[in-house]
Amino acid sequence: MLRFERHTTADIDHATERIRTVDGLLLPHGFLPNLPHTVLYTDDWVCLVATSNPHVGETLTMELLSELPWVFTYHAPAAFTPAGRQLQVLGVEPRVQIVVDSFLALPFAIAGTDRIGLVQRRLAPKLTAAGDVRALECPFDAVAITEVLWWHPMYERDPAHIWLRALLADASSRLAVATPATPARPPSLDG
Repeated sequence: MLRFERHTTADIDHATERIRTVDGLLLPHGFLPNLPHTVLYTDDWVCLVATSNPHVGETLTMELLSELPWVFTYHAPAAFTPAGRQLQVLGVEPRVQIVVDSFLALPFAIAGTDRIGLVQRRLAPKLTAAGDVRALECPFDAVAITEVLWWHPMYERDPAHIWLRALLADASSRLAVATPATPARPPSLDG
């Protein structure tokens, strides 16, 4: 049986311990050092805003990112989105109002408000489908997210684990083919 569980902030904060109790963790680069892994896919980031947000037109500015309240998906010292951390490096200290457990919850925390959030481009069309939120390009060159399968070294030569890694790599390569890339820098990415 194959079971997928949503990881928690505690799982991310203690990933080096957690990796010993599971077959693998799906986490971006930057969370687990020096462990066996395979890259599954790369994606970039877009910003979600409410379609009714009176402060945002067809594009976002760095000033708006500083002024508007945010919904973050992860907001802890060891659990963060790479693009969210990059904002801080660029001198934008996001005013985080709400932290949610999942990217799927973002539209519900953004719709009808002046909040903003970050989401992977491939997920954006599903989150904007209801029309309550829309996706816009980030006004900075957001670092891409590289999703990775990590595992404990004890599984390196395990035949069943080798099969699992191959299965996930194949599924992610099919995802890349099934999800056409969005043209670079469109003004709006509404799904």
